[in-house]
Formats: sequence, structure tokens, C-alpha cells
Amino acid sequence: MAPGERERDGRPEPPRPPRFRLDLPRPPRRKLLPEYDPEAFGRLSERIARFLGTGRFIVWMTVIIIAWVVWNVSAPVHLRFDQYPFIFLTLMLSLQASYAAPLILLAQNRQDDRDKVNLEQDRKQNERSIADTEYLSREVAALRIGLGEVATRDWIRSELQDLLKELEDHRVTFPTHSSVRSSPDSGHGRDIDDR
Repeated sequence: MAPGERERDGRPEPPRPPRFRLDLPRPPRRKLLPEYDPEAFGRLSERIARFLGTGRFIVWMTVIIIAWVVWNVSAPVHLRFDQYPFIFLTLMLSLQASYAAPLILLAQNRQDDRDKVNLEQDRKQNERSIADTEYLSREVAALRIGLGEVATRDWIRSELQDLLKELEDHRVTFPTHSSVRSSPDSGHGRDIDDR
């Protein structure tokens, strides 16, 4: 009997298939379609779309079309590859347009995705700025309330000036020349004002 086989009811048990390890990734499967890097393809489409949107592309396209038409009108008949209705030129321009439109759309979609990410980051930054501003405004309000209870130099000066005015008013109403003698029990013969 082979190792790993056990007898059950007198018959040997068939060998089990090997178990797949769950701690290892599966080996990659073969794919029918060719693989490509979507990021690299997206960057290429953006470069092409940028070029298609430039004046250089329009100039080159115009030069090629003029050369095409001039060649197929003025060249010897056996060297012409596209006769007067220029069907091959129309086909080439249609092919170029059919590839340019999806490439431009792909580039725009990628730009939209980047704009969404930037917009989300800006929104979060604005929320943080608003929260910081609200926190700082609460802190400033608390400081103002706290400073309202603290005696400042100007406030103390104004209070002292008010007290001086009150004292001067009291001196005017009550003359300071009246002296009150201390009682003979105290043993001092001075005035109260002299103390």
C-alpha cells in the first residue's frame, strides 16, 4: 500500500489531490488577450491628445494633405496611388479621426480623474482651514473675555485718577485744618493729622 492510502471497506482509498496553500498567491493564468500597462497607455494617449490640440499638428496635417493632393494630381499616372476623388486620403483622414477621438476622450477622462482628486484634496484642505479658523476665532473670543477681566495699565490709571478726584472733592468739602486731639489716656499729645 502506498503512503497516504488507507483501506476502507477492504478497498484502498484513492489518492487525494494536493491541497492549495492559502498563504501563497495562485500562479498567474494565461490570458488570451495581450497585457498592457494602463498607466503607460494613458500617458501615451495624453501625449498624443496634447499634440493633436496644437498648431503644429494642424500645420503638419495641412502640409501632408497638400503634398498628397499635389502628388496625386501632378505626378505621372503610373506613380499616382490615389486618383482624383482621393478615396484613400478620405480613408486615412477617417482612420486618423477614429483613433484621435477615443484618445482625446481617454486623456480627458484621466484629466477629470486628476481634477476630482485635486478637488477632493482642496475640499479637505478648505474644511481643515475652516475648522482652524473657527478654533482660532473661539480662542480669540476667549482671550478677549479673559482680557476684559484683567486690569490693564490704562484702566488702573483711570481708576487712580478717579480716586484722586474724589479725594480732592472730599478735601474741598471737608477742610483738612481741623485737628482732633487724642484722648488724654493714650499718652500722646499729637494731632491725628500729624500721624
